[in-house]
Amino acid sequence: MGDLKALIDAVIKGDIKTAAAETGKALEAGSDAQDILDKGLIAAMDEVGARFSRGQLFVPQMLRSAKTMQECMKVLEPFYKEGDVTSKGKVIIGTVKGDLHDIGKNLVSMMMEGAGFSMVDLGVDVSPERFVQKAQEEAPDIVAMSALLSTTMPSMRRTVEALEQAGLRDRVKVM
Repeated sequence: MGDLKALIDAVIKGDIKTAAAETGKALEAGSDAQDILDKGLIAAMDEVGARFSRGQLFVPQMLRSAKTMQECMKVLEPFYKEGDVTSKGKVIIGTVKGDLHDIGKNLVSMMMEGAGFSMVDLGVDVSPERFVQKAQEEAPDIVAMSALLSTTMPSMRRTVEALEQAGLRDRVKVM
């Protein structure tokens, strides 16, 4: 495996063009797609998270890094289909009924995708019935719900209850 420092630096800086090019170069040099994901992209996002925790980066920079990582994942995507990269699990994510905010959901989704999870994004204003339907169709490992508005907390409760009635409550993670 080649040196992934340039890739890591580009992801941390949010430099999409350079990061995508470095991902391609690593593949051409014979690096394993899983190694590029684990030792390049995830390592970079771990550093982004650490810098965010220390107050050295803020949400916009973290989002840019996550978007950069997401673009690199597109370069690696053909290797998923060939079985070179293993998924850590499938996640259904959505913002609950009555809430149209998606920045938190999108950030979590990008971070989880970068950590190796397969994501199914239901969008915003998602009804309890839609969460249940997709959970039954997709058989995810995790059902993740997002809400920003305190007024949508009852919708979150109704969604959890609907998933419970469908026998899927053990998959729900509230964020």
